[in-house]
Amino acid sequence: MTGDLISTVQQMMDQTDLPQEIFLDAIQSALMQAAKRRYGSTEEVSIELDPETGEICCYVPKKVVDIMQSFAREIPIEEARKIDPNVKVNDIIQVEANTGDFGRIEAQTARQVLVQKIKEAEREQVYEEYKEREGEIITGYVQRIDRNAIIIDLDRTEGILIDGEFNRNAGYRRGDPLKCIIVGVENDERGLQILLSRNHNDLVIQLFEMEVPEIEDGLVEIRAVARDPGDRSKVAVYTNDSSIDPVGTCVGVRGSRVRTIVDELDGEKIELIRWHENIETYIKNSLQPANVSHVNINQEEQSAEVIVPEDQLSLAIGRRGQNIRLSSRLTNWRLNVKGETEAMEQMKQGVTQVFKSNLSDESEE
Repeated sequence: MTGDLISTVQQMMDQTDLPQEIFLDAIQSALMQAAKRRYGSTEEVSIELDPETGEICCYVPKKVVDIMQSFAREIPIEEARKIDPNVKVNDIIQVEANTGDFGRIEAQTARQVLVQKIKEAEREQVYEEYKEREGEIITGYVQRIDRNAIIIDLDRTEGILIDGEFNRNAGYRRGDPLKCIIVGVENDERGLQILLSRNHNDLVIQLFEMEVPEIEDGLVEIRAVARDPGDRSKVAVYTNDSSIDPVGTCVGVRGSRVRTIVDELDGEKIELIRWHENIETYIKNSLQPANVSHVNINQEEQSAEVIVPEDQLSLAIGRRGQNIRLSSRLTNWRLNVKGETEAMEQMKQGVTQVFKSNLSDESEE
């Protein structure tokens, strides 16, 4: 059995990069379980393994007797004195067991335990590797498309894109390469799970870091991202270097840099916005491509009334409110867009109301 076990170990060592100590521990556990099957208890069974030669010795406690009735638990006095000349009847001595004498069931048990231990160790190693990479971007390949999830081949393991973390209209096919963000790594009774996302804002940020050296070098910063994944994004960029245009830098020559990111995001439209410390200016920038006439700020409520020309109203609001919604998320301010006509009418009504109120106060006096 030992030869078969060593052969199994060698095959598994060739297939993984686990340290040798893991395999030695696994062999010991496997032999302990086999010994338990054979001798009924592992409390006093000991396993010795020579990592240099691969030699395995198993020692079991046996009672010294005159007449042996149980091979598993007893040893004749004559045999015992070959091990220790000073032993007496009823003494307990450690006897080297011939693992080759283990039966088919013991051998099967040992192999099952060995494989299980190695798989557990490998799973733990993979867990630790990916746990350290939480929040990072990773490239995988579509392995299987289920009804509500996509299974991604990550080479050593699988990742999963659950519903809501990918664009269902992208038309992915098996074998397609996909960049994802590792959003979670779990290792519990259900097994190892690598949770991925293509809808996370960090995917956009890290794609820009990969494509724009100035971001990687810290010359240009991404200050905020707002996404409708698969459709449209707004990305606020900033630099304190007056010689650098942060928007143009991210767009690239003839749009080469941003086009690469758009392609990776399944055609998601990306608008680069110049971040500004002045909130009025930042809000105006965020509503591009619409032109803004004026912004009325309410600091207490962190809200703003945005006034635009009539011909810019639908553009500022966007299809199904998308533009104003993304701008609100990008700036983290509640925005309310009005046309100039409506704003002027409300201002007139306000002035009239104040005038009437003043007249009423004077008449009462």
